[in-house]
Amino acid sequence: MNESVLKPVLELRNIHKRFPGVYALNNVSLDIRPGEVHALMGENGAGKSTLIKIMSGAYLADSGEYLIDGKPVNIKSPNDALSNGISVIYQELNLANNLSVAENIFYGCLPVGRFDKVKWDKLYSETQKYLDELGLDVSPKMNVGYLSVAKQQMVEIAKSLSKEPRVIIMDEPTSALSPKEISNLFEVVKKLKQKGTGILYVSHKLDEIFEIADRVTVLRDGEYIGTEPIENLNKEKLISMMVGRKLSDMYPKTTVETGDKVMEVEGLTTDYVKDISFYVKKGEIVGFSGLMGSGRTELARALFGIDERLKGRIILDGREVPANSPNKAVAYGIGMVPENRKEEGIFANMCVKKNVTISTIKQFIKFGHIKGRDEEEKVNEMVKSLRIKTPSLNQLIANLSGGNQQKVIVSRWLLKEDIKVLIIDEPTRGIDVGAKAEIYSILDKLAHDGLAIIMMSSEMPEILSMCDRIYVMKDGRITSELDRSEASQERLLYFAIEG
Repeated sequence: MNESVLKPVLELRNIHKRFPGVYALNNVSLDIRPGEVHALMGENGAGKSTLIKIMSGAYLADSGEYLIDGKPVNIKSPNDALSNGISVIYQELNLANNLSVAENIFYGCLPVGRFDKVKWDKLYSETQKYLDELGLDVSPKMNVGYLSVAKQQMVEIAKSLSKEPRVIIMDEPTSALSPKEISNLFEVVKKLKQKGTGILYVSHKLDEIFEIADRVTVLRDGEYIGTEPIENLNKEKLISMMVGRKLSDMYPKTTVETGDKVMEVEGLTTDYVKDISFYVKKGEIVGFSGLMGSGRTELARALFGIDERLKGRIILDGREVPANSPNKAVAYGIGMVPENRKEEGIFANMCVKKNVTISTIKQFIKFGHIKGRDEEEKVNEMVKSLRIKTPSLNQLIANLSGGNQQKVIVSRWLLKEDIKVLIIDEPTRGIDVGAKAEIYSILDKLAHDGLAIIMMSSEMPEILSMCDRIYVMKDGRITSELDRSEASQERLLYFAIEG
């Protein structure tokens, strides 16, 4: 790289940003060079989103400098950022579901001819170029609302590419993508680097960072920790910069003396899983591993009574759990933390307190009235026990980080007086490494307290480190059962592929 290439295209210097009661960014600096991938890392709440919003013009900094090509600029809106060549791909999708793929990608800049008539053929052919570049096999004419979340994410990326920006900010761009789609995206990123586009890449996935980043900047609690070339880092050092502790502390699994069988599943069959039989003991963490589409989530839904049970039995403490009724499953002592936290786990328009007690509110009712003091006392105990970070119990849960939202959902079931089995699907999806360690500590403590835990996860290190026994799934069936001592990534992958 010559000296001219090293000059930043975008630079933020000494940025400060305060919100009521929160110092979101305290003297943070960062620059993005042409033709590099600059990773921005940090726990939830570290200040990454605030910094991105300042770059994109969604927020104004309280103080500090914003420079393009070394010259100060006044970015007051997203349009200002876009006109200066700064494009953002947010984690939360921003698409019009009733419009076509092509109309979404070129929204606001459709090609028009005489009398402002849209040149549809040109629109579709231009769209096809970006779809081909991303390896996305959909019609430009298809309504976005009919696409899967993963394909919508790729449309969002294509929309950003169509602006031909000088800097692209990618916020968790692979969160909903399959391995093949991630591979396609990384090829596109490499082409963008060759064209001289600067990329700010935000992700919790360490493997991705080490595969694609050139430099890494770390924030912690709104403060700048440091910037390092990727070759100067390893996972241990990066995690230490992010959370102040070592990688060896990530998985706090300890030995638990397991008890009797709590749940036995015999021949469970739905439209998605076939002839599933397994058991889980008191104090045991049982994991379900497998590739995408293996049936892990569908099994969790069947166990909780969401998906229709066609055959089989679920025995809990000697009693058969009625089929197809989440309410009955809860009454018998089963709790579930779903994979899709945002859509199926939290009640976004409700406060933390109501999200915790929504499944156990009957425990606080006497003579037809809610005992508010008792409810608040119990929720406070949960907040303290699980170290849920929230300004108050009346804070909207939507305003909490992903890790704290997950803790709230877990506490919902711990509040239940007769909980026996907790099903947790993708326990740390979309959660930073610091919050992951806290979730693992909570699960380990629950196992020590005698709770039986069923964990579905696509992350092999998580399964291998936290589970006492592991079932591997493929095509809706169990292909192998492995004890913790005999399991390895190679064996899990073998049984997930070969069956």
